[in-house]
Amino acid sequence: MTPTDPVPSPVPARGGPVGALDVVRFVTLILAFLSLGFWGYLAWPFPFPSLAFMIGAPLFAIVVWGLFRSPRAPIPTDAVGKALVEIAIMGAVVAAWAMLGYPVVALAFAVLAGVTGVLAFRRENRRGARR
Repeated sequence: MTPTDPVPSPVPARGGPVGALDVVRFVTLILAFLSLGFWGYLAWPFPFPSLAFMIGAPLFAIVVWGLFRSPRAPIPTDAVGKALVEIAIMGAVVAAWAMLGYPVVALAFAVLAGVTGVLAFRRENRRGARR
């Protein structure tokens, strides 16, 4: 490179700064996947069905979320599809906690997932309207 060559501009980062809602959403998702694994461990007899559900339930939820709901989802989905995927995953977690006999945890998770889901949905739609 010579001193007269133009300096290539840096590639802009995807997305903006990480806010509090992003952190809470991330923690909620991690808790959801861990909860599904915990459900698989406790709800089924050990070793075979338990191990299959302990690994399979969170893995299935991660794949579905990654394909349809993640910010860089390879399959484009409209707002209704994204909402249905999120409701299905979070609803499964609430049902798992209720089935394990922890209704207070199920209710707390339902409130947390519902509030963060509505706030994220509103933020995504507000961003889409600006474009």
